[in-house]
Amino acid sequence: MAGLPTTFSEPVLLGVIGGTGLYHLDSLTPVARLTISTPWGHPSSPITISRTATGFPIAFLARHGVNHQFNPSEVPARANIAALKSIGVMAIIAFSAVGSLQEHIRPRDFVLPTQIIDRTKGIRPSTFFEGGMVGHVGFGDPFDEKLATVIAKAAPVLETRGVKLHTKQSVGTDLTLVCMEGPAFSTRAESHMYRSFGASVINMSAIPEAKLAKEAEISYQMICMSTDYDAWREGEEAVTVETVVSHLKANSANANSFAIAVLELLEVEIKNGTVATDLLGSMRFSVSTAPGHISRAMLEKMHFLLPSYWPLD
Repeated sequence: MAGLPTTFSEPVLLGVIGGTGLYHLDSLTPVARLTISTPWGHPSSPITISRTATGFPIAFLARHGVNHQFNPSEVPARANIAALKSIGVMAIIAFSAVGSLQEHIRPRDFVLPTQIIDRTKGIRPSTFFEGGMVGHVGFGDPFDEKLATVIAKAAPVLETRGVKLHTKQSVGTDLTLVCMEGPAFSTRAESHMYRSFGASVINMSAIPEAKLAKEAEISYQMICMSTDYDAWREGEEAVTVETVVSHLKANSANANSFAIAVLELLEVEIKNGTVATDLLGSMRFSVSTAPGHISRAMLEKMHFLLPSYWPLD
C-alpha cells in the first residue's frame, strides 16, 4: 500500500475491524492509509480507507496489527475505537475467530452473537472514563440488533460456499459469546463450564472492544468465525494452533466474500439513517462526577472522543 495518500477529507461512517486471519479486505480498492494518534495512543494498525463500487468509503483496521504482533490482552482497544470515531465511524462490524461450544456450530460456520459473558481478568483497560471522571454506559445488549438483522441478509453468500450463519432468528434464542483472557486456550474443565452456561462460542477479543464502542456511541456487531470445538469434546485432541490455522485460511476467504455483501447492504441502510443512529447522544448525561471536579487533562481526552459534551471551559 505504499504511495497511498495519508489524509482523507470525507467522513467515513462504516468501519471494519479484522481479526485473526483477516488483515485486509481483498475486494476493495484502497484510496488512503491513515496513521492516527489518539489520547490513548496509536491504534494497532494504520486505518486503510477503501471505496465500494458506488464510492462509499470504508475504514479497515487490523485488530492484532498487520503482522499480528498484539496478543489479545495487548490490543490497544481504546486507541482503535477512538481512532475510528475520530474519522466519523458510526457503525463497526468486527470479525473474530472463535471456538465453538456447541456441536451444531461447526468449524468454519459463522455466528452473530447477541450476548457476552466477560471472563477477562481486569488487566485490559476497558473504559475511556478514568482519572477522576466517572461515567457509566448501558451494556445490557452489547451488540446492535439492527446491524445484525442487516448482516443476516447476506447469509446466502455463505450458504453458496457451504457455510452456515447462526443467528438469534435462526436458532430462536440468544447466542452468547464468552470472552476469556488468553492467550492460552481453555482447559477442558473451563470449556465444560462455559457449555454449562449455555454459551455458544468463545473468543479473546469482544471485551473491551464492545464496551468501548458503546462509550463512543458507535453501533457494533461482531461476526464470529468458528475455527474449532474449543476443548470440551472428550476423546478429541484439544485445540491446537495447527487446527485453528487450517480453518482460518478457509474462513479468511469466506469472510472477504461475506464482508463485501454485508458492506453493500449496510451502505444503503446507513445512508438512509435506518442503522447506526440509536446510540447518538446516549453518553451526554452519563457522567456522575460533579461538574468542576474533572481535570482539564481528562476533559481534553474526552473532547477527542465526544466533542462538545463536556466543555473545556
